[in-house]
Amino acid sequence: MLKEATIKIPKKSNLKGEDGYKIFSVRIRNETANALEELSVRSNRSRNELIGMILEYAVNHTDITE
Repeated sequence: MLKEATIKIPKKSNLKGEDGYKIFSVRIRNETANALEELSVRSNRSRNELIGMILEYAVNHTDITE
């Protein structure tokens, strides 16, 4: 009797963040959301991409003072 060929499908990991990103939920003022939307249109980038760029810049240019 011939054994039927099978398709092997590896189980998908349930771990989040494997792509190097983490999801956050934040509340921002309407004015800030509108400004981000305007920047998004002007730069032809997504709001998410802009927020990531802005946060990365802020983190790298922040000094904590006592």
